[in-house]
Amino acid sequence: MSQQTDTSQCGSVVVEFESDNIRDSSTRKVRKMPGSALIYLKGPKFLIYVSGALSMWGDRMWHFAISVFLIELYGHNLLLTAVFGLVLAGSVLLLGALIGDWVDRNPRNKVAHASLFIQNTSVTVCSIVLMLVFSYKEKIEQIWDGWFTVVCYTVVIILADVANLASTALTIAIQRDWIVVITGYNRGHLAGMNATMRRIDQVTNILAPLAVGQVMTLASNVVGCGFILAWNLFSLTVEFFFLSRVYRIVPALSVKPPTVEADQEYLERTERRRLHGQANDELPQPLPTSNCNSNMHLKEITNLPLCFQRFRWLLSTCKDGWRAYYRQPVFLAGMGLAFLYTTVLGFDCITTGYAYTQGISGSLLSLLMGVSAITGLMGTVMFTRLRKSVGLINTGIISSCLHLGCLLLCVSSVFAPGSPIDLSLLMPYFSFGYSAEPEGMASKRQKHTYPLTGGSNQPLLPDRSSIHWTNNTVLFDNVPSGTAPDSYISIILLFLGVITARIGLWCFDLTVTQLLQETICESERGVVNGVQSSMNYLMDLLHFIMVISAPQPQHFGILVIISVIFITTGHSMYFLYAHKAKRKHRLET
Repeated sequence: MSQQTDTSQCGSVVVEFESDNIRDSSTRKVRKMPGSALIYLKGPKFLIYVSGALSMWGDRMWHFAISVFLIELYGHNLLLTAVFGLVLAGSVLLLGALIGDWVDRNPRNKVAHASLFIQNTSVTVCSIVLMLVFSYKEKIEQIWDGWFTVVCYTVVIILADVANLASTALTIAIQRDWIVVITGYNRGHLAGMNATMRRIDQVTNILAPLAVGQVMTLASNVVGCGFILAWNLFSLTVEFFFLSRVYRIVPALSVKPPTVEADQEYLERTERRRLHGQANDELPQPLPTSNCNSNMHLKEITNLPLCFQRFRWLLSTCKDGWRAYYRQPVFLAGMGLAFLYTTVLGFDCITTGYAYTQGISGSLLSLLMGVSAITGLMGTVMFTRLRKSVGLINTGIISSCLHLGCLLLCVSSVFAPGSPIDLSLLMPYFSFGYSAEPEGMASKRQKHTYPLTGGSNQPLLPDRSSIHWTNNTVLFDNVPSGTAPDSYISIILLFLGVITARIGLWCFDLTVTQLLQETICESERGVVNGVQSSMNYLMDLLHFIMVISAPQPQHFGILVIISVIFITTGHSMYFLYAHKAKRKHRLET
């Protein structure tokens, strides 16, 4: 049959008939569509997306629930939540390099499976403990004069901290290493996967806390614990199967380049055996010249007791991890991203608590959070398109300028009508006349201390999520929100700046993330990202110190200005990195 179409004329209408070959070709295309979709559904990208969605959903539910549970257990007091936040931030700050080093030294499948198992098991056991405490709280408080309750609280915090550390390791392994290998180091595909993972994270940030919150509200805390327990068991099974399949169908994941540290560790083990197997006065055989320094360091270590040897090795690993982070060409870009965490300009409990004292209702806050999620998704779309048109480094420059430009609205809100800022309120803290204040002024300040109590309830995630404003609505039940301001211009400008700034924020975040993925040596990818996580938590802690130092709503304008200074410093670091990178590129070409 000819490939041309057969035609016949019926009156003034020409009717065309496709030849058999063309019809067969069309049929094959239609048949290929389901086949292509099936191949994609079985492919590594889709499996990583589903696994990541399950993991993020479980994390968001747990982070929301544990904060509420600790408040409920301690009689609507924030002490446990504050301790929990300090433990989590401190553990990641101290152990981030060790976690990353562990990710680098072990096979990818073992790291992913171990992290997944430890995380979900810790959450499951913690949920069981919480169910028992909620069910038998009165009886438990009578054991050991109430000290058994303290033991239960300690166990809950430790288990939750272990789960968070395992989650950090899993995030580093999957989102910073696996997807780089899965995309075959293709920058376009890598940008697409990074953007998709961030979109999933944005959606789960909103929906997951709402879902578990409804369960806890309509049923009880015990049922909420049971729901989280069941979800973690289900998620553990599905994620384990999906990650195992990805590891099998992507052969490159099974290949990890040998690291210098691994070679050095092998030499140290060999040297240690020699030292233990020989007399004290006998010198070991010399090793190659390149390892002389490590051998001298090893002799110093082996003279110490075993526990001190282990402790010194941990300190050495942390020091080497921070040094590796400092050596990276993208060090300034990573530091710039970390500086963005020292801010109150996000949808955490501090900003939303301040809005609550300014007469903004919880329902309006939830609506604003939904809009902010949409702008965050817009930022991920802008990232992929800008990267294609202007390149990765220029994308970071554009997103930085957009972020800073939108934050000018927040600065304007500090001096706009309706702003409660009063710089003179800082002076009494540094003078002896504080006790001599008029009673009316003191009572007025007492009335606005709620944002501080809410501020201690944001310890878990460096990124600002829906978890924390929901906690505020719980904490502020039956608490007056304060008199309405004379004008809403200030609060409108504040949230207009915060919401629009998320476009540039998430675009910049994705830019730096991909720069880290593309630039860091594969053998150091884990430890460098572990140190990056530590830096993020460190800078996140600073913004809580800021709030503790200036807790009143009248001080919030000062916190806004300080936050913009930190953000400007972070973006300036990125501008310096971009300048150096472009200059190096010009010299090489």
